[in-house]
Amino acid sequence: MTTADFTTTLVVNQTPKQVFDATINPRGWWSEEIEGNTEMLNDVFDYHFEDIHTCKIKLIEVVPNKKVVWLVMENYFKFTTDKSEWVDTKIRFDISEKDGKTQLVFTHHGLVPDYECYEICNGAWPSYIQNSLRGLITTGKGQPNAAGKPTTKDEERLMAEKE
Repeated sequence: MTTADFTTTLVVNQTPKQVFDATINPRGWWSEEIEGNTEMLNDVFDYHFEDIHTCKIKLIEVVPNKKVVWLVMENYFKFTTDKSEWVDTKIRFDISEKDGKTQLVFTHHGLVPDYECYEICNGAWPSYIQNSLRGLITTGKGQPNAAGKPTTKDEERLMAEKE
């Protein structure tokens, strides 16, 4: 089994606090339909995109301006044979200063190429991190998905298959 976790990095001119504040606001960059609290240790929130993807996430580590770690407690993908891919994986945001800028390293520990969902996630996460989260950090405006409105090409394809 392949063990390479999914990771992507972005570097911005904003402060670690601005990056942290955007990170703990997934409604502003991932989905407007997140329910629950998303900012403090032990907060639990629910994410869903239509009937295609749902998950329950708990914040298991929060170090202001430095790190946020989410634990995926429950997950469902309509498009995979194993509906529970992602369960017990960790999504980590590491924030640091580098050469006068702020670096965010996003790692989804446990999201590996052997997963059936990997190809779609490999397309979606960079869009959400490199485009939407970056936009929220740099301009105050992200591109989260909203009810019935896909953000990525794969979401568009999955919505079309639904019809």
